[in-house]
This record gives sequence, structure tokens and C-alpha cells, in this order.
Amino acid sequence: MKLILLTTFIFSSFIASAQRKITWSPSMNISTNAHGNSHPRMTLDRVGNPLVIWGRMSDQAVFFSRWTGSSFTAPMKLNPSWLTVATASWMGPDIASYGDTIYVVVKRTPEASDTNRMFILSSFDGGQSFNNPVEVGMIADSISRFPTVTTDAIGNPIVAFMKFNPSFLESRWAVIKSTDYGKTFSNDTKASGWGDSEEVCDCCPGAIISEGNTCVMMYRNNNSNLRDTWAGISSTSGSSFTSGLALENNNWVLMSCPSTGPDGVIIGDTLYSTFMNGISGIGRTYLSKSSISAGTMSSAQKITGAISGLSEQNYPRIASDGTAMAIVWKQSVNGSAQLPILFTNNIAEGFPASYDTVDLANITNSDVSISNGNIYVVWQDDNTGTVKFRSGTYTPTSTNGVNTVSHNRYSFYPNPFFSETTFQSENSFKNATLALFDNSGKLVKQMKNIWGKTYTLHRDNLQSGLYFFQLIQNSKVILEDKLIIID
Repeated sequence: MKLILLTTFIFSSFIASAQRKITWSPSMNISTNAHGNSHPRMTLDRVGNPLVIWGRMSDQAVFFSRWTGSSFTAPMKLNPSWLTVATASWMGPDIASYGDTIYVVVKRTPEASDTNRMFILSSFDGGQSFNNPVEVGMIADSISRFPTVTTDAIGNPIVAFMKFNPSFLESRWAVIKSTDYGKTFSNDTKASGWGDSEEVCDCCPGAIISEGNTCVMMYRNNNSNLRDTWAGISSTSGSSFTSGLALENNNWVLMSCPSTGPDGVIIGDTLYSTFMNGISGIGRTYLSKSSISAGTMSSAQKITGAISGLSEQNYPRIASDGTAMAIVWKQSVNGSAQLPILFTNNIAEGFPASYDTVDLANITNSDVSISNGNIYVVWQDDNTGTVKFRSGTYTPTSTNGVNTVSHNRYSFYPNPFFSETTFQSENSFKNATLALFDNSGKLVKQMKNIWGKTYTLHRDNLQSGLYFFQLIQNSKVILEDKLIIID
């Protein structure tokens, strides 16, 4: 592993004595090059295992693979033959998860009014199987691009996409929601248009993220070719966007298309976002910090200082777990591509003044996830034509902000569920009571004298919807969570 020290690191807003040590495992291929490797994206299942999608440009397909604890499953092609999927090295399908509920959104090709549609594929068993594609929304005579997905606080999908009029004008970002776990979707609401520009950069993907009731749509603007990064803010889980804020003030004017967009995470009231900007003459990656409630940006700085031989930085991705945070990006130094990672186990202490290099190869795009002291990186390696994967471990801080009851200690599988779900705990429980409450707080099911580490909960006559689970021992609630029943 190569460690590059930055001699002129000027990122004073984030630099500190933060812990950055990652113990890496060797890299591996997720699949052979026969399955393609375009634009890999990653999320995590209920216990923190990586779930990865990527595209194959030769037949416009999307593939899925999941980590089993020792290896990745054989790639599963998700799209039927009639659904050709828009994918390239710089854009493509997106994935999000809520426990073992997984959503993959795709754009159908070509860009013509009769096939200009977007679809969502859903799995409720951790990716072992996927339902048939469901059309996300009727675009009518408009044109759509770049779908991206997140989930609300109970696991429903929230989908954002770029929308145009039939003449490829009036570019804007729209958001639609589902309240029945991807079966149907609401009418779209506009999420962009903040600042002095109604139009967005029409060739730049965006990213949507959520935490609780807060939903943030990050995108690149186009104010007469001024292409800085903005965010639309929703306090209603994406139902409406009532405010927005600038994520940078670089004032980058570019007459051509940068074809790259932002990514971000929410920690408390703070939005951390990362993006590329070329105001310095070459593409450089930035990290921005903003207050969501105040609607103000507090800082936006380059991720690294001067690097000898640097000619490009691009495609940054960011992930967090509690207070741990990591950023990966592509950079070219002396003509060679690198995949760096900047990591801290406590963002309150800032980032260190150095970064690791995950790999040195022909890297085009990457993604990163963090969970329970583990860090995962996937990337598009054009030397081998494969999607590569590398994992590492770090020491979480005691202030990681993770709930006392964590998914590592117990789980329901599946969740949402149709007829039954299995509760499993790492610690054996004795003479406990399992109680289930509906959304109004009414007790609807109770099982007493529960022993052991596992228990199967049957639906019986319960209606579909949101429920709240409690495990009670010696008159004390020792575990609690949300359960979702679907038809």
C-alpha cells in the first residue's frame, strides 16, 4: 500500500489529528470482464454486507452481486431483454437499501419519447431475487436522464431524475416518492432552481440522500455556463423542496460539459458534500460543509493540496457511519491513474493530512461504503475490464453515534416481509416477551416466554403497513425496531 503525504495540505476546516489507519485486505475481482464494469455503485444490507451494481455497455445491461461473507455471488442480470439500460463510465443505474430491501433505478434507452422511461427493480430478501421492473413515473412528452435513489425513514424509495422539455430545454431535477415500497409513485416535484439559475447542468448526474425527514438533492447548476454545485432541501422526505443552498462559491464558468456531479452524506444537521470543480485549470475534488437548518455553507475546500504531477481529480464519492467518514476519487499523477481514499474515524476531529491509495491502475469510477468498523471500496478497472473490490477495517470511536441496539447485534430477515420474518440475536434472550404495535401505538401481537437467539414471527391476520417491535425482558425494553408488512 502506497501512502502519499501532502506537503501543502491547506484544508484547514477539516484537517486535524484524526485517526486514519485502515488495515486492508487484498483486492479481488467481483466478476470476470465478460460482465462489463461500467460505473459501479454500492450499498449495504441489514448486517453491513456490500451489494454492488454495474453496467455492461455492449448490450446496455445492469448486473448485481452481493457479498456472502467470503465471496461475491455470480453476477445477476437485472434487466429483461426489453429494458435496455443507459450506462457508461460516468453515469448509470443507482442503488439504495433499507435493511434487506433493495432498490435499483435505471433509465431506459434510447432517449426518445416512446421509450423515454425510468424503472425501479425491488428486492425484499437482500438481493437473492428481484421483482419485475416497475415504471417509476410517466414522463409524458418530457425527456428524462440520470435516475438516482434513496429511501425514507421506513424504507420507501425516493427517486430523483433530470427532466427536460421535448426540445432538451428547461433542464431541472425532479423528485418522486412511493408510499407502498415501489409499487406506485407520486407526481414529481421540482427540487432544483435555487440561486440565480432555473436550468441545471444537463449532462451532469446528481445525487439524492435522506436522513429522517430530511431529503437533500445535490446537483450542478448551469447559470449561463457557471457550473457550481447546489442542493435542494426538503423537510418532508422529498414531498416538497422549499429551500436550497450553494455548496460552493468557486464561480466556475465552462462552455463545455463536465459530465460529473456531487455526492454527500448527512450527519445530524450537517451536510457534507463532495464534487469536482475545474476553476483552478484542472479538475480538483472538493469537500463542502453546510448547515441544513440554517441553509448556509460554512466551508468548501479542495480535498488535497498541491501534488506534483497531478493533472486531474474527478468522480468523488463519500460515505459515513456514525462519525466515521471516507472519500474516494479518481486522480491522475504523471499520467497514471490512482484511487486515493481520505478517511477519518471521527469527523469532529477532521481529516488527517495524508491519504491512502487503494489501488494504482486504469481507474475510471469508484464507490465507498462504511459499516461497523469495516470499509469497502469498489471501482471500475479498465486494465482488466472488471469491477474490483477491496475491504479494510478500522477502529470505531466510542462516539460513533450508532444506536445502542445495532444491526450487528440483532436483525429481522426479511424486512419488509410478506408472511413471516425471523428475528435473530447474537445474544441469547431468556424468558422474554415480543410485542408488536401498529402505527397508532396499539398492541396488536404479543408472544411471551421467548427463549434462545431466534424466533419466527408470523403475519397471521395483520394488515400491511408499518409496525413497531419491542423485546421485553424483566419488564425492561431491551430491543426495539420497525417492521414493515407488505402485500
